[in-house]
Amino acid sequence: MQSPTLSASTTLAEGLRLPTNGLDYAILAIYFVVVLGIGFMARRSVKTSLDFFLSGRSLPAWVTGLAFVAANLGATEILGMAATGAQYGVAVVHWYWIGAIPAMVFLGLVMMPFYYRSKVRSVPEFLLQRFDKSAHLLSSILFAFAAILIAGVNLYALSIVVEALLGWPQWVAIVVAGAFVLAYITIGGLSSAIYNEVLQFFVILAALIPICIIGLKRVGGWGGMSDALTAQHGDNFMSAWGGTGIGDANPLGANWLTIILGLGFVLSFGYWTTNFAEVQRALSAKNLSAAQRTPLIAAFPKIFIVFLVMIPGMVAAVLVPKIGGPGSDLTYNDAIPYLMQELLPNGVLGIAVTGLLAAFMAGMAANVSSFNTVFTYDIWAKYVKTDKPDGYYLKFGRLITAIGVVASVGTAFIASSFSNIMGYLQTLFSFFNVPMFVVFIIGMFWKRASMKSGVWGLLAGTTAAMVNYFYIYKQGVIDIPTDQGANFVSAIVGFVAGAVVMVVVTLFTAPKPEAELAGLVYGTTAPGLEEPPAEGDDAWYRKPALLGWGAIVVAALCYLPYSL
Repeated sequence: MQSPTLSASTTLAEGLRLPTNGLDYAILAIYFVVVLGIGFMARRSVKTSLDFFLSGRSLPAWVTGLAFVAANLGATEILGMAATGAQYGVAVVHWYWIGAIPAMVFLGLVMMPFYYRSKVRSVPEFLLQRFDKSAHLLSSILFAFAAILIAGVNLYALSIVVEALLGWPQWVAIVVAGAFVLAYITIGGLSSAIYNEVLQFFVILAALIPICIIGLKRVGGWGGMSDALTAQHGDNFMSAWGGTGIGDANPLGANWLTIILGLGFVLSFGYWTTNFAEVQRALSAKNLSAAQRTPLIAAFPKIFIVFLVMIPGMVAAVLVPKIGGPGSDLTYNDAIPYLMQELLPNGVLGIAVTGLLAAFMAGMAANVSSFNTVFTYDIWAKYVKTDKPDGYYLKFGRLITAIGVVASVGTAFIASSFSNIMGYLQTLFSFFNVPMFVVFIIGMFWKRASMKSGVWGLLAGTTAAMVNYFYIYKQGVIDIPTDQGANFVSAIVGFVAGAVVMVVVTLFTAPKPEAELAGLVYGTTAPGLEEPPAEGDDAWYRKPALLGWGAIVVAALCYLPYSL
C-alpha cells in the first residue's frame, strides 16, 4: 500500500536546494541513457500485442517479483512513508506488515491460479468471464480512470520535489519525466517497463541505504534515536500498537480494529489483489508457478523496505525536533530531502536524486502500462473496434500509451489541488479498489453469485465509499479525527455495501450456468487448463506455500520488538 501521509505536499520547505554538481548530473544522465537503452533492447522481443502488453508471458519469477515490488515503491511512497515515520514513529510498519504482506501472500496462493489459468489479459477481463459484460465494462472504465489519476499523482509529486531540490520548474520536470516514461514504454512495451523497474529497484536501494546508515550514525545509532524520540514524544512513538485501544486518542486517528479491518483487510486486499498495475507483473510470468511466486518473492523485500523509509523520517525528527510543527520551517515531507542536503556528499547525492526520479518513474510507468492494456483489450477491442488483426491492436496500444501519458500530465494538476496527495491516493483506493475486491472475492468463493450482482456490487461499493467520504466525513455528520481514519472507514463501508448488494441482487437474479464457472470459482477446475510444473519448479524452495507462509511468519516476528 501507499503511505497515508504526505501532508501539505504542494510545497517543500524553502532552502532545501541540493548542492549538486557536474558529477551528480552525470550520474543522472547515465541513468536516463540506460533506461532508454533497455527500452530499445526490449523492442526486439515485441512482435505481437501479447508481447507488448504482457511480455509474451515469458519472464522469470525473480524478474517479475522485483518489478512487482518496484512498481509499488514510488517516490510518493518513499517521501510519504518517511513523513509518516517523522510524524507517527514506528506505527508506519502497519502499512507493510499488516497492510501489504498478508494480501500479497493471498494473491500468490489463492488468486493467481484463477487469473493465470483463465488466460485473462487483465483484471477486468476476469470479471467478464465470471459475471457479464456490464460488470466488465464498468470495472474497465473505473480502472482506466483511476490509473490515469494515480499516474498523475506520481508526476505531480515528482515535479514539486525536483523543483525544490534541483531548481527545475515544475512543468519541466513533468514533461521530462513523462517523455522518458512514454519513450521506453512505447518502444519496448511491458518488458521495457519491467526490466527498468528491476533496475529502478536497485537504484532506489542505493539511494536509501546511505541515508539510513549515515543518518543513524549522526544520531547515535538506533538506541540513541529511540531514546531521543521517546523523550520527545513518549513511549508510544516507538511502539507499533501503543495508544491504539478503542477510544484512545492517538495521532494516527485510528484504533487497532480499524487498522486491522480497514487497512489490513479491506484496503490492503483491495489494492494488492485487484490493482492491475501490480497483477500485470505476475501475469507476465512464464508459467503458473512463476506467476504465483511473483508476489511471494516480492513480499520478502517488502517486509524490510519499511526500515529504509521509516528510519530517515525518524532521524529527521531527532535532528529537527520541531519538524512539522509551528516552530520549524520544515514539514514532515521534508525529512528525506533535508537528510540528502545535510548528510550526502556529491556523487552519493547524485545517486540519491537518481533514486528518487527512478522511484517516481516506476510508479508512473506501472500505472501507464496497466492503463494501456485495459483500455486496448477491455474497452477498445471489446466494444469499439472488434475483430481487428493483432497488428492493429499493437499499433493502437502504442498510441493509447501516448494519450495516457498526456492525460497523466493533465491529472497531475488535479493532484495539485489536494494538500495531502497521499491521503488523496488512499481515497482513490477506497473508491475504486475496494469495491472491485468485494466483487472478486464473492465471485471467486460463491458459485451462486449471479451475473448481474457484479455490476451492482461495484456501483454500490463505489457509491457508498464516496458518500461516506464526501458527505458523512467532510460534512461532519460523524466525527472522524483524520483523513486517514476516514479512508479506513470509507473502505469498510464500501466493502460492506458492495457485499450486501451482491447478496440481495443474487437472490432475485439468475446465476451463471455452473458449466461456465469451471476454473473461475474456488473448488472448480477447468479441463485442459492445468499445467505440469516446469523443470525445477517442484524444488522445495520454490514451493509457493513455503514462500507465502514464510513471509507471514517473518512479518509477524518483525512485530515482536515493537509490540512488547
